[in-house]
Amino acid sequence: MPVAAPLAALTRKGKTGVAWNAIIDWPIEDVFAEIAAAGLEPHEAYTRYGATRVSCCFCIMSSLDDLRAAAGCADNHDVYRAMVELEAQSTFAFQGNRWLADVAPHLLSDTLQTAVEQAKLTAAQRQAIEATIPAHLLFTAGWPTCRPSRDEATLLAGVRSRISNLIGLDARHTDADTILDRYDALLADRAIPQPPFNRSHEQAAFAF
Repeated sequence: MPVAAPLAALTRKGKTGVAWNAIIDWPIEDVFAEIAAAGLEPHEAYTRYGATRVSCCFCIMSSLDDLRAAAGCADNHDVYRAMVELEAQSTFAFQGNRWLADVAPHLLSDTLQTAVEQAKLTAAQRQAIEATIPAHLLFTAGWPTCRPSRDEATLLAGVRSRISNLIGLDARHTDADTILDRYDALLADRAIPQPPFNRSHEQAAFAF
């Protein structure tokens, strides 16, 4: 990142806001030396558990070593188990192909470990079904970019039905007609200029 750069989120009424990363060029050793010189103690994630960065206790951007460091803190164990339960229920790994359950399996009950193993098998089945979706219909920036043909809508309906049955969802749009109707609505919505931030992240995530 640059030391300073314009930041759109800070720009108001024609005045350009700037993000200033005042110590971005400091070596990490200098950062900790400055903290020590000020008579302060770094966060215990660094000093006690050996983490290289502090964020959420289990962050999707964390390295494997930092995830293990987080799992070493007893205060995080309930959160860890709750997040692993989400993996087991959803069949989605925490970080791509890295399952949080594999970071500290000794913290999990036998029941939860069994549920995770089943989720991994189910995830492989789900991914095989998803792989049948044509590349031009996969989610990208600006999706949807085209209207599927009826055959493609039939395929998508089948994918949605099979995955819904596989992981226990009550999905809508599981036939070709409702798929095409939904695409028409989404494409029409895209054609109308929208004010910024008109949808929450949650609404956008469940737009389909």
